[in-house]
Amino acid sequence: MKPRTIFVTTALPYANGTFHIGHIMEYIQADIWVRFQRMQGHRVDFVGADDAHGAPIMIAAQKAGQTPEQFVAAIAAGRKQYLDGFHISHDHWHSTHSPENTELAQQIYRDLRQAGLIATRTIEQFFDPQQGMFLPDRYIKGQCPRCHAQDQYGDNCEVCGSVYAPTELIAPYSALSGAKPVLKESEHFFFTLSDARCVDFLQEWTQNGQHVQPEVANKVKEWFTVRSNPDGSTSEGLGDWDISRDAPYFGIEIPDAPGKYFYVWLDAPVGYLAALKSLLAQRGEDYEAYMANPQLEQVHFIGKDIVTFHTLFWPAMLHFSGRKTPDQIAVHGFLTVNNGQKMSKSRGTGLDPLKYLKLGMNPEWLRYYLAAKLNGRNEDIDFNAEDFMARVNADLVGKYVNIASRAAGFIAKRFDGRLGLPTGDGHALLQTLRAKADDIADAFERRDTARALREVMLLADRVNEYVDANKPWELAKDPAQGERLHDVCSTCIEAFRILTIYLKPVLPALAAQVEGFLQVAPFRFADAQTPLGAGQAIAGFKHLIQRVDEKQLDALFEAPAAPAAAPAETKKEAKKKAAPAFDPKAPGGEPLAQTIGIDDFAKIDLRIAKIVQCSAVEGSTKLLQLTLDVGEQDEHGQPKTRNVFSGIASMYRPEQLVGKLTVMVANLAPRKMKFGLSEGMVLAARHADEASQPGIYVLEPFPGAQPGMRVR
Repeated sequence: MKPRTIFVTTALPYANGTFHIGHIMEYIQADIWVRFQRMQGHRVDFVGADDAHGAPIMIAAQKAGQTPEQFVAAIAAGRKQYLDGFHISHDHWHSTHSPENTELAQQIYRDLRQAGLIATRTIEQFFDPQQGMFLPDRYIKGQCPRCHAQDQYGDNCEVCGSVYAPTELIAPYSALSGAKPVLKESEHFFFTLSDARCVDFLQEWTQNGQHVQPEVANKVKEWFTVRSNPDGSTSEGLGDWDISRDAPYFGIEIPDAPGKYFYVWLDAPVGYLAALKSLLAQRGEDYEAYMANPQLEQVHFIGKDIVTFHTLFWPAMLHFSGRKTPDQIAVHGFLTVNNGQKMSKSRGTGLDPLKYLKLGMNPEWLRYYLAAKLNGRNEDIDFNAEDFMARVNADLVGKYVNIASRAAGFIAKRFDGRLGLPTGDGHALLQTLRAKADDIADAFERRDTARALREVMLLADRVNEYVDANKPWELAKDPAQGERLHDVCSTCIEAFRILTIYLKPVLPALAAQVEGFLQVAPFRFADAQTPLGAGQAIAGFKHLIQRVDEKQLDALFEAPAAPAAAPAETKKEAKKKAAPAFDPKAPGGEPLAQTIGIDDFAKIDLRIAKIVQCSAVEGSTKLLQLTLDVGEQDEHGQPKTRNVFSGIASMYRPEQLVGKLTVMVANLAPRKMKFGLSEGMVLAARHADEASQPGIYVLEPFPGAQPGMRVR
């Protein structure tokens, strides 16, 4: 087979939060396909990136007291533990907030403008009178103008999939303030997808059976035709795409248009190319030459919620800017939990991938289970806890690993750890396994991992039938059956090797253990056809995989525990001891403290502190552990930090606080706590009537303050 060069991406996660299980499912699906291609000897460049631009990022950063750059950098810092944890093999992880993305996005825009496909128009745009800003599409909500679903975003409906302008929403409201937005005029830039050139190209590109699955092509086809809407109106096919946003906006500036920025969905997919360009630069390869290779294949793995952007806008942008269009857009459905329930952490139906790893659950259990569900079509799949445990325990432990465990001991004890040459029925069995290689490879190629794994497990059944028929444990009792025992056990080990080769794209870590056990080089897919020679030495067999423990699954789906109610007397005593008298007429529900003099105030040393690290405290639902920079140095002149425990976990996640400035009591005597030494106190505000007005708010100084400055 002639080696292929394949450029593969996964959809770019928005840099406003951690990975969820939908991200991990997509990355696992793509990773399995990439690993299979590499086992075939093909070159694959597999990249990902954070989608770092847009008003939502800007707004979230402001709330966190950070610059957008700081905000997205903090999010990016948490990606590795997920990717490594689930054995995701991206060659490079980048960001759309990069020089490469700026350069490429602006040049694509210039090329589209040169092609006569950029137009400017004065439009009416929603403006939030309370916030004093134009509202991004995602911060306008209302009824879908097509199907009338409630609480839909301003750019597309998540129920019926319609794409529309925010002004088409029925009963719109601001998601920021709840206010009714008003219309204000602004000049915007449009990519004229309604141009006959674009319509003709996209109809052919999406309907030629080469680039998208049939069910996706059928869905996309709707956007080219005049259709009736539930409200009696009609839609006339492709409309022009608004690609600009007004300042203030965190994004890439539009060339020759001061105060105008690219809408995030224009520069986000360009991030695929930017990530590739960054990777190639690290390797010293030429990006333009790479992309000019006529044999290059470009494959994007995405979810069905972003089909429109990837099958209409993206290929049109590339084609009419003179660039290569994708060869495949591989679309998957959504993941539900336990018989179709939507994800909900509070109800215990959320599947948190990081919690999964922290519970010590084998990441390859999840890789196998999802692979056994995914069939290469745009269909939703369900994670069912009972099915997960049964399938992993039965298939991976009961069928697959059991083959090696039933034979390896005899090879070690009776035959000096060396394999024999399978003959007769053993040889025939192995030929049956090898004959299925093409079918399994075809299933992997088509991303139908469910079919591939069904085939592998049917083969595992055949091998176990062979073991049961020959009973090596009985053969071992008869010295005259030594040659037959060697034959049977060698057949089992060779069968196990072939099955491992077929499973390696799904179970890379386990396959690496098997390679060590068999003392062979890393498996290629073609190795299934080449048997191990007689006399091949193998290492001692060690247990390869544990069974799923029901207790782990219970913990995985356990809803967050409600705080235990303290006995009435304890609460009363605690209030008398620690809480000020509640006065509803007083500011903050609390009378002013006794008057003090300036000398008394001067005794309290308040300093600006920067939160450089923050983490949850194991064993406590209230505390966060803060590492604070107060501008201090140790005896060697090196920066010195302080450790402070603060009871603010009910209001803040650790990642929200990292990089923020706050105020601390710097001369408070250190306090020895159960969890460690606390070297100060962070200042925060709360209302005295916590029952009716809960919440605690960390103090934050204005920008410009520096760690170590004293509050006077």
